[in-house]
Amino acid sequence: MAVRVDLLISLDGFATTTDQTPDDPFGQDWTRLVEAYVSTRTFRERVMGDMSGRGTTSIDDRYAEDYFENIGAEIMGAGKFGLHAFPNDPAWRGWWGDEPPFRCPVFVLTHTARPPLTMAGGTSFTFINKSPVEALAQAQEMAAGKDVRIGGGPTVVKDFLKAGLVDRMHVAIAPILLGRGIRLWDDLRGLEGNFTVSSETAESGTIHLTFLR
Repeated sequence: MAVRVDLLISLDGFATTTDQTPDDPFGQDWTRLVEAYVSTRTFRERVMGDMSGRGTTSIDDRYAEDYFENIGAEIMGAGKFGLHAFPNDPAWRGWWGDEPPFRCPVFVLTHTARPPLTMAGGTSFTFINKSPVEALAQAQEMAAGKDVRIGGGPTVVKDFLKAGLVDRMHVAIAPILLGRGIRLWDDLRGLEGNFTVSSETAESGTIHLTFLR
């Protein structure tokens, strides 16, 4: 059972975007950041339900496949679930429709109490107000021996890294500049000393960094 991170960032280290509007809740910068990932066949099949076989199948797709492999539970922040955009909407059920792609128990870190959600396809959302250590213990109990993914955003990932709880981290660096947002690397000086680091560059220009404890 490993504790894993998979995160997309820009060349200047930002893992969040800031150009969202009510009419465009993701923003154009988010589209640029995730372009290579959403172009993969694995993303199209697993997230969009497109079984036509379309999508890229090379290095980016290999990492996309690995993202979903052997995950027994996920921990994510309130922002990833969308509570920053819909804080007072009790009917909000996340960005992913009635059948989210996680297919496992998901624990959402939040200070706001909300009832759990059971979705189609095996995904459930449980809202907890706990420390990284406490949240991880709860997720591992539900993971049935499989890996636990720390799903983001970057602030949550940094909390788990600082606590020394991450066994493996994959960071995909998109060949774009964002200039603002939340940076992954801030306050993590010397992090590489705790891991063996390798890199691989995909045809899309995305640099895939892997940190193994």
